[in-house]
Amino acid sequence: MVHPNIVTFQVSGDYALFSDPVTRIGGEKCSYQVPTYEALKGILSSVYWKPTLIWYIDAVRIMNPIQTEVKGIRPICYNSSENDLAYYTYLKDCTYQVQAHFEWNENRPELGADRNENKHHCIAKRMISKGGRRDIFLGVRECQGYVEPCVFGEGEGYYDNIQELSFGLMYHGITYPDEAFSPETKGRMTVRFWRPVMKKGVISFLRPEECTLTKPLQDMEMKIFDNSQDNFSGLQEFEEVCSNGAASKSV
Repeated sequence: MVHPNIVTFQVSGDYALFSDPVTRIGGEKCSYQVPTYEALKGILSSVYWKPTLIWYIDAVRIMNPIQTEVKGIRPICYNSSENDLAYYTYLKDCTYQVQAHFEWNENRPELGADRNENKHHCIAKRMISKGGRRDIFLGVRECQGYVEPCVFGEGEGYYDNIQELSFGLMYHGITYPDEAFSPETKGRMTVRFWRPVMKKGVISFLRPEECTLTKPLQDMEMKIFDNSQDNFSGLQEFEEVCSNGAASKSV
């Protein structure tokens, strides 16, 4: 299905760390070989986010060779005053092309008046051209990323001639209560897994509801936006800034 509100962008950075949760038990972190659905969705949410809509990542194109670098890190030790040492495995020299689109968040009928597709699409593209409204990170805080517009599929990618490459079982993302798509995901936080396959450098993502490997984590209620509770003010200010075209990160 071709969506009318597709956006495409390129995100790059010197390092990235898309943490494999299996490697974090002992305090060490090791990156997946490719970005996760949730990490790319987080990047796009840093570019432009509104609770009225939900971003769906359609595909990612791996532009550079997959390389890793191990660094010695001194993480914060919460149960001792002594220094600690851990080894983190980062991806390096990362560049990805991303294609995504948005759909209305049907779990938020109170925001129905804000469902102006052309408005949100234009604002999102303008935010991409400005590099995003908030800082961009490739997985973790220490890995700064940079966003710019691109044409998905344009340019030469390192894996363009590789027919197929599988990455095994991999974390897909988390379904939060405000994005619940079934009775099993309502009122709770649920983690999703899948088995990605890269074909000629491109990974096409499953939609969250298509992931069959899921695990509920905890019960959680979603926030309701209500004028009577005065929790609409931040959204209204954000909307005014975007509508006036002031798309600077400093806003």
